[in-house]
Amino acid sequence: MDGIEPRLIDSRSGFQQALREVFAALPASSCRELLLCDEDFADWPLGEVAVVDALSRWINSRRKLVVIARQFDELQRRHPRWVTFRRHWAHAVECLGAEAVDVRPLPVALLAAGGCVLRLADSGHHRGRLSIEEADIRVTREGIDAILQQTTPAFPATTLGI
Repeated sequence: MDGIEPRLIDSRSGFQQALREVFAALPASSCRELLLCDEDFADWPLGEVAVVDALSRWINSRRKLVVIARQFDELQRRHPRWVTFRRHWAHAVECLGAEAVDVRPLPVALLAAGGCVLRLADSGHHRGRLSIEEADIRVTREGIDAILQQTTPAFPATTLGI
């Protein structure tokens, strides 16, 4: 992905800045699938105007956003703009619950298929790596694919009342 500088991540602010850079680069990229994985997305800047705007400019009917979380309560509380975005793009955004996934904790990762991967090796201290190396992308994809096999649909875009 153009504009992405591979680097080590060593702080919460560094992690969030790297996420912002990847989201900002998405609209100009050829990436067709974006995978996000975290326990609850509490530390992600998903509710920021610039992030939601970049996702809105990137997503379309031929692109897919997959979000994997153990629970979505924190995401709903902290990121209302993203929740609105998700509702509008429900046909292209798939939210999957990982309650039954035996991996503890879930990896903290963003995978822009064919472009880059941002993964924390130590989520408690926000230490990880932003990489554009194909090998890193492939390894992360394989790990997330294993998790995907154990997920179930979650966080519906709308709730129907009785």
